[in-house]
Amino acid sequence: MANDGVAPIIIKRKKVSGGDGHHGGAWKVAYADFVTAMMAFFMLMWLLNATTEKQRKGLADYFSPTIPINRASGGGNGAFGGDSIFTEQTLAQVGTGASQRYPGIDGAFRDSPPSDDAEAQLQEAESLLMGRGGESMVSENAMRHVITRVTDEGLIVELFDTPDQSLFKAGTNEPTPVLEELIAMIGRVFSVATNDIAVTGHSRSHAVVLADNPVWTLSVERAEFTRVMLSETGLDMRRFERVTGYADRALAVENPMSTRNNRLEITLLRGDQPPDI
Repeated sequence: MANDGVAPIIIKRKKVSGGDGHHGGAWKVAYADFVTAMMAFFMLMWLLNATTEKQRKGLADYFSPTIPINRASGGGNGAFGGDSIFTEQTLAQVGTGASQRYPGIDGAFRDSPPSDDAEAQLQEAESLLMGRGGESMVSENAMRHVITRVTDEGLIVELFDTPDQSLFKAGTNEPTPVLEELIAMIGRVFSVATNDIAVTGHSRSHAVVLADNPVWTLSVERAEFTRVMLSETGLDMRRFERVTGYADRALAVENPMSTRNNRLEITLLRGDQPPDI
């Protein structure tokens, strides 16, 4: 058998090895993830150090998935107008992701009842007025006339004339369209709170040679008419604590005859206001 002329078959197995030194490319992916995470961490540290509290709140609101762009609906215009049918009842407005249990402004609904905390209510009202976390409820032109500030007295919403546009027709207590738009917005926002309300009217100075200076009459009449307009938005009449006219005795700018001194201050009062003496 050994001499039949057939060569024996020899099988040679070759062991191939490689990459032992670097364990393949998986380490590169892990390292890239680590570098990305470190970059994000240092960016976060820089933002915390370089921004104000309000700016940080704005950044947080931007990345929050729970803040709607439109508080009244989901924004669609189809068969259900952007609403959702997944509610306890039917077709609730879902602008704030809630159901029909706790109605709020613009037909939107809440997940919970309005807060009993006075400071929280003031902050919420100010955020809604300025459109933080979503679209403003009034036009950009109207918002030029608005300044808000939270004081020891409460949330003060100041509405004022601009050189090119007034809140009232000259020399009267007849509102212009821009004031009507602002009052409608304020009425909706103030409905989220239960605080009392104060309305104050201010007027610019007029020439001292006038026989009948109208500053007192105008400031009082404009404040009173503002109260009437607010009550027509649905606010409870019992919430109005006072209506005051200051004439030109508390100027907003140094020039007493500047139109900037024509203004209204609508205050959402804190719940612990001291009694008037």
